[in-house]
Amino acid sequence: MASNFGAESTTDDVLDGVNLKGKRILVTGASAGLGIETARALAARGALVVGAARDLDKAKRATEGVRAAAANGGGLELVQLDLASLASVRKCADALVAAGKPFDAIIANAGVMACPKGKTSDGFETQFGTNHLGHFVFVNKLVPLLKPGARIINLSSAGHRFADVDLDDPNFERTEYHPFVSYGRSKTANILFSVGLDRRLKSRDIRSAAVHPGGIQTELGRHLTPELIAMIMPAGPASFKFKTIPQGSATSVWSAVVAPASAVGGQYCEDCHVAEITNDPASRQGVRSYALDPARADALWAKSEQMVGERFSFG
Repeated sequence: MASNFGAESTTDDVLDGVNLKGKRILVTGASAGLGIETARALAARGALVVGAARDLDKAKRATEGVRAAAANGGGLELVQLDLASLASVRKCADALVAAGKPFDAIIANAGVMACPKGKTSDGFETQFGTNHLGHFVFVNKLVPLLKPGARIINLSSAGHRFADVDLDDPNFERTEYHPFVSYGRSKTANILFSVGLDRRLKSRDIRSAAVHPGGIQTELGRHLTPELIAMIMPAGPASFKFKTIPQGSATSVWSAVVAPASAVGGQYCEDCHVAEITNDPASRQGVRSYALDPARADALWAKSEQMVGERFSFG
């Protein structure tokens, strides 16, 4: 797969010359940071973007620039979605299915990071419940709307290297809670969910991939304390090269509408390329083998269905 894109590529670089007129793409987390930039870049190339956000008033204010940038028939529609509430997730998904308008891509961008121990409205540990289970139900319920050739992109993170999923104690009921262990579990779950989706849907010409946007300074880091920052950046923030928000969103749009579907399907992507598998604890790039394990993906799928009380089959 030929590509001249890399860590410093932006959304505008990746989408240069791309015409998305008539494409309909859903982006969760469209009220801040990467979600806004992803929506802007897509709408500016003609895509009709459905932006999902928990706080619609905030999203309306934050996305004024998206509407201003829309061109070639592109535009933005906002829908209310609280991923920490399965009632909200199902209400939003059911309304979209009832409307019957198909999608060319879903970019599951929303999430929380390294927050204090807490629970969603359904009693799930906050990060696993929001980052994984909320999207698990939402995306699966929208599969009937996906066109042949569609893609599902789940935002994961290099933070998946902090921990594999724990299917015996997903809610930290018997395990000591640590913000980054929890975050790592949820980000590994995002990758495994992509693996599971891709295996179930590729016969219908629908592919799924997970992406790492890179280190970006956005609202996602609101819970980071000096102690947590020291854990992930032992040499201090000055030693770490942050991406800009347009650089951080580039891999999402590259995976969703630019890269060959056969290349990214079932994979984990970073810096606008498919990442290599590495279990080297010193490596700051690549994907851990446990995150791409098909058997692990099936086990997570079964556990997730059990936790949310709903089964999803795409026969």
